[in-house]
Amino acid sequence: MTLTFSEARAMWAKIGLLSFGGPAGQIALMHREVIEERALISEREFLSALNFCMLLPGPEAMQLATYIGWKLHGWRGGLTAGLLFVLPGAAMMFVLATLYALFGKLPLIESLFWGVKAAVLAIVLQALLRVAKKALKGPVDYAIALVAFIALFAFGLPFPLIVGVAAVLGFAFPDKAADALPVQSLPPFGKTLATIALWLGLWLAPLLALNIVAPASILTGLGNFFSRLSVVTFGGAYAVLAYMGQDVVEAHHWLEAPQMMDGLGLAETTPGPLILVGQFVGFLAAFRALGSQWAGLLGGLVFLWMTFTPCFLWIFAGAPYLAFLQSNPRFASALSRITAAVTGVILNLSLWFGLHVLFGQVARAPGPIPIWLPQWQSFEPAAAVVAALAALAMLRFKWSMFKCLALAASLGIIWKMFVPMM
Repeated sequence: MTLTFSEARAMWAKIGLLSFGGPAGQIALMHREVIEERALISEREFLSALNFCMLLPGPEAMQLATYIGWKLHGWRGGLTAGLLFVLPGAAMMFVLATLYALFGKLPLIESLFWGVKAAVLAIVLQALLRVAKKALKGPVDYAIALVAFIALFAFGLPFPLIVGVAAVLGFAFPDKAADALPVQSLPPFGKTLATIALWLGLWLAPLLALNIVAPASILTGLGNFFSRLSVVTFGGAYAVLAYMGQDVVEAHHWLEAPQMMDGLGLAETTPGPLILVGQFVGFLAAFRALGSQWAGLLGGLVFLWMTFTPCFLWIFAGAPYLAFLQSNPRFASALSRITAAVTGVILNLSLWFGLHVLFGQVARAPGPIPIWLPQWQSFEPAAAVVAALAALAMLRFKWSMFKCLALAASLGIIWKMFVPMM
């Protein structure tokens, strides 16, 4: 199937508005819209692109959308897909951060998105099964996926280490089942350099201007902090949240710990990348320092620019090389093994997300095996019921995703806002 640019723009807008559930939910939604509903690219290319994005710093789901948009309609398609993936959540976060700064906690909003998260759990599990079925082709792939899952979930090992080991194994011991694509030539190096120069300039020029004009400003401090963060967030937002929280609260004193947790809660429940918690940080830090909602808006914009502009740099400079890598048998084998490892990563994200939906409190256990464990008394049976109803509506009665999410949001408001009053 092919899409016109306007049709693709509508699809990316839909994905941006419905991209709840962090990386697991967003990858599931894209798989459903791009592969299952429209077959715009092959399953293999989708997984290879996901592998590629998992190796980059920054939010992998947003970068995957940018890659697919680029594949369909060139640079304007990638730019449109990436922006529409981020902007709905960013707009919502601006509204919620403003309300939070003025009035504190937002029970109605939290109740609405509590129900949505429960419904997204069903979407995540459905996509996980479909991706695993296509990505895991033999005992070795299953073993790599299992080891990757255990390494992340039970031991919290660094994501780049896991993917790197899988890539080395695939390169050193080529997988005969990982057929390479027809030989592709390297893209022109001069064009790559021009792309890097353009996006590097767009990314860093505002930061340089801030450091020259107002070196002691809170906006400059935020810009320096988020620009550094954007190049170390390998493995997506989950890998950097603890580092961000500690620095924001303890090193810079921009927010207090309860405010940081409230911001994380809003980012987890609204559409868009989970890293949008940084937008909440930027808004509230500038608001507290300068006492103005407009200052908060600028603080949030600084975060958005410093975090997402480099994502376009990575994709537009690196994506043309993916076809070349797939045409080399050893690199194709390495990508195949990374695919297996990434399946274990998605399982880890799905289980992490599911635990946080079904339980009020989840933390890593102390000791040599710091596995994620919920506090069993914090189990929320209502969340399990909403998730089960959403799964039944989608799988048995073939409801649309939007209809399921609307039902779940309504049930969340009823359960959280009105049931306690009875």
